[in-house]
Amino acid sequence: MAFVFRQKILFKHCDPAGIVFYPRYFEMLNDCVEAFFADILHHPFEGLHGAGGVPTAQISAQFTAPSRHGDMVDFTLRTAAPGRSSLALDFRAACDGETRLKANSTLVFVDGNGRPQSWPESLKAALNAQAER
Repeated sequence: MAFVFRQKILFKHCDPAGIVFYPRYFEMLNDCVEAFFADILHHPFEGLHGAGGVPTAQISAQFTAPSRHGDMVDFTLRTAAPGRSSLALDFRAACDGETRLKANSTLVFVDGNGRPQSWPESLKAALNAQAER
């Protein structure tokens, strides 16, 4: 099952040319992930980041068309089954059916020292349930 996160493109997202400045897309992708963890998995980041966290270990993106101030962009997130400590994510961002961005990333669950650790059982079960949909 895909998770969809809607983002209105705001003035703060745009460069002087009036289009989304590409690093802002990475912030929007993180906003999508954070909403997915809170709304779907019921494990908000503020609870996870006390004794560790889920930093991005790898990310790649393809920018296929510009987004402009005022556009409503739907970020669609799909996950694979989690590994021992990692999670592969696949994103598509579109506005009115036009793809604006394709991206994939890998998150790693880490302890307070930044070392990979196994997913907590409740979170792994929630991730597996989403990957099976």
